[in-house]
Amino acid sequence: MDRSGAGISWKYTTSGNDYKQPDDHAGASGSGQYRYGTVRQVNVPLRYTQKRNEFYPASDACSANHPPGHSIKPVHGFNALITPENKDWLAGGSARYGDRYDGRNHGQFACLIKQYTSGSKRPLNHSEQRQLIPLLHDFKVTPGWSWRSLTTTLHSLTYAGVFTPHKFMNEGDREIQAALLSALLDELILKCNQKTVASDIDIQGIANLLWALAKLADNGLELKKTPKLKEAVTALLPLVQSKAESKVDHFTPQEVANLLWAMAKLVGNGLKLENTPKLKEAVAALLPRAKTKADSKKDQFKPQEFSNLLWAVAKLVDNGLKLEKTPKLKNVVAALLPHVKNKAESKEEKDHLNAQTIANLLWALAKLVDNGLELEKTAQLKEAVVALLPHVKTKAESKQEKDHFIPQHIANLVWAVAKLVDNGLPLEKTTKLKEAVAALLHRVKSKAESKEEKDHFIPQHISNLLWGMAKLVDNGLKLEKTVKLKEAVAALLPHVKSKAESKAEKDHFVPQHIANLLWVMAKLVENGLELENTPRLKEALVALLHHVKINAESKEEKDHFKPQGVSNLLWSFAKLVDNGLELEETPQLKEAVVALLPHVKTKAESKEEKGHFTTQGAINLLWALATLLDNGLVLGQTAKLEEAVPALLYHVKIKVESKEERDDFNTQGTVNLLWALAKLGEAIELNLVQSTFDFLVDRISKNPQLSQQNISMSLWGVMVFSARFYLDSGNNDKNPLEKHIGELFSRLENTCPDSTEVKTVMAMAASWLGKACPVVPDYQISISELQSTFRDQLQSSLPLLKIEEEKSLNSLPPVDLRLPDYNMVIDVQGPFHYVSGDFKTRNGSTLLKITLLQKLGFEVVEIPVNKLNNLDSMKIVIEQIKTKLAVPPEAHDSVSPDREEEAADEVYFTANEDGQCSDDCYFTAEECLEEKTGKPKRKRKRKKSVKTQLLKRQLHRS
Repeated sequence: MDRSGAGISWKYTTSGNDYKQPDDHAGASGSGQYRYGTVRQVNVPLRYTQKRNEFYPASDACSANHPPGHSIKPVHGFNALITPENKDWLAGGSARYGDRYDGRNHGQFACLIKQYTSGSKRPLNHSEQRQLIPLLHDFKVTPGWSWRSLTTTLHSLTYAGVFTPHKFMNEGDREIQAALLSALLDELILKCNQKTVASDIDIQGIANLLWALAKLADNGLELKKTPKLKEAVTALLPLVQSKAESKVDHFTPQEVANLLWAMAKLVGNGLKLENTPKLKEAVAALLPRAKTKADSKKDQFKPQEFSNLLWAVAKLVDNGLKLEKTPKLKNVVAALLPHVKNKAESKEEKDHLNAQTIANLLWALAKLVDNGLELEKTAQLKEAVVALLPHVKTKAESKQEKDHFIPQHIANLVWAVAKLVDNGLPLEKTTKLKEAVAALLHRVKSKAESKEEKDHFIPQHISNLLWGMAKLVDNGLKLEKTVKLKEAVAALLPHVKSKAESKAEKDHFVPQHIANLLWVMAKLVENGLELENTPRLKEALVALLHHVKINAESKEEKDHFKPQGVSNLLWSFAKLVDNGLELEETPQLKEAVVALLPHVKTKAESKEEKGHFTTQGAINLLWALATLLDNGLVLGQTAKLEEAVPALLYHVKIKVESKEERDDFNTQGTVNLLWALAKLGEAIELNLVQSTFDFLVDRISKNPQLSQQNISMSLWGVMVFSARFYLDSGNNDKNPLEKHIGELFSRLENTCPDSTEVKTVMAMAASWLGKACPVVPDYQISISELQSTFRDQLQSSLPLLKIEEEKSLNSLPPVDLRLPDYNMVIDVQGPFHYVSGDFKTRNGSTLLKITLLQKLGFEVVEIPVNKLNNLDSMKIVIEQIKTKLAVPPEAHDSVSPDREEEAADEVYFTANEDGQCSDDCYFTAEECLEEKTGKPKRKRKRKKSVKTQLLKRQLHRS
């Protein structure tokens, strides 16, 4: 036997007690219990003689008559299998007949191994695998093997776990296992390619072979790295299609279910539907058989069989088989749904649903809904779900171990319920649903706190569980009213931290898990889980942020985040920061953001459809970046940000200009995008977003159903863009946007605003429009130590100068310093006034504040705090202010709204190419205009007071 293994490549191995069973279905077929599911005993229906291809009926491959002179008795211990007599018996058949040997002895021996493992309810352990190696070494697969021997051997040995090497198995033993599997696959491919093959194998044989191949793939034999396995599958599929399309062959319900299950498993393990036309053809041929059986009153599906069928259909749909383009698929689902309801409501014992069947059915229904099957339009689907929910509660509360859900079932059920709720199943109106959720949450907590390994959740389970809980909360399940939910979350968080910090590969979260978990944390915090009172949450968060950075910087494709993952991650960071996560105390967050920004640019510019951000994804990213920057995230090197933002803007612009994608902008997304574009201020060039901005404003103005918060955000955004146009144009010409400011102001006024934030926006809008402010905002005054020091220095330098501090003008937010005799305000600007704290690129809030003050007739001096680092630098700034004050001041203290146009004519803002009038501070002054354009300043008549004359002399002396 060739011991090379012929390219057999295992992704992972088993530890003996940790055998990887199918995750969403029962085993192969039928009656024997096998740990996580029911697995059928092999029933090869044909007895054969040594003459090749001549068959006679037989009842069971494992109990068929054996060759004369040798009797195989039922096995009660493993040692009875590995006797020297059995070894000689196996070798004798091959030696006697050579290439004409039909493989019957080997088939019978494989069947005995399967009987042993079925009775033990576990696969072979490490010791048993090692003891079996000498017998496997002498397995010789010859061209004379019959279909029956080949089918029985491959199916039985796969079932028993013979081909899944134990993790402690040495390399030599692994090669023997791989060589035998390779030889069996070679013979299978050879037989499938024979012209007369269709008449030589029955449907059950094909089903068992396809099940074995699917099981091998599911247990870690990688299709990509094992071309022989893929070739065997491809060779077998035409036989499936041929039998399914035949009018002679009769399928049992079990065979239909097993074939579709096997194909779904293969697809789930990497066999691409779009690259395997034979697979799609085989599925298409089987679907009418499934519908016929479902409609039949004679050939009824057992609970496990229709569970397997629905699971298979859902898995195929989840991997690219389109529901809307495959009417046969929808017909099968429609035919199966009444069976789910009937069995769930039946009181007969034969119809009872076990824990795995319940979990698989709800998972399948949720997957179908997630892929386009509408709950509202499919009454039978809703009825099936409602009928299953009491079973979830009963099993979850049962004290009998046989009824218990294993960790995977619990994770799948919580995920499924959350998906169904997220797609329209009303949580508040479905009492059965809430009871089922409560029962499951108790199980989540007990499993999470259990010290037994069998109860542990793997990384995917943890991710799915927390995702499900967050979705339920997001759809109305109140955290403060659901103690079990908070307890379940608290019990799972330490597992997130331990898995994230683990060095064992099996514990690692894949990129999607990381993105989902951070999204979960953000959602839970947004819905009331307090960061300060949940230290485990912060610990888990920090552990995950480390992985975000590592994955984002990795050069291996498997580590990369998908577009949705990148979008969700940055959205999560922004939500957490917006809800109290201190940036200064979480340096890992900044590192993660910096690592993700190149991916934002790359994916926004990608020409591949799979690399694109969705419309919502691009909106979330811009909102997240704006929020993070607004909350003080300072990126030392802004080059990555400067590259990411324009790339995203162009991406959004393309979607705005596309007639097909315009409808993807929902109300909240439209408002968030407008707010984000406004908040990013000078980081965005106006000409890049003009068309996008017009589109957003138009959609908002046509939507009569905006909430107070959304009206306020929209009004603020429109004012910021109006301010930018105002500052760029240098005059107070009527802007077309003022119409929208007026409309939104009226709408906001009608909502009876009560929050300080909304009242502030109203005060700004009233000031812009020259109207009396209908509200009285309650501004919180905060004076920084630097501002106070600067004021003292300025006053010390000019004792007669009247200075007002934190003065609210015309109901606007307070200004830092006001010089009433000169109608001037001084704004000491910290990093929060700038995008990314660069003291160069002003954000939307700063631009709007300056514009509103200018419209009132005030001259605005902007002083970045980095120009006030010490007393010497303060003196330089004060000297510049003295120069400004050498011009006689205005006699009035302020400009009233009715003098708005006159004031705007006298004082207006211009800037040089860097956006500033001085190297040290910004002056909204006319000297800057004269210096830049060469035009003389406008002459203004001023009345001089006695106090002013004294101050002027003081300025000259100083």
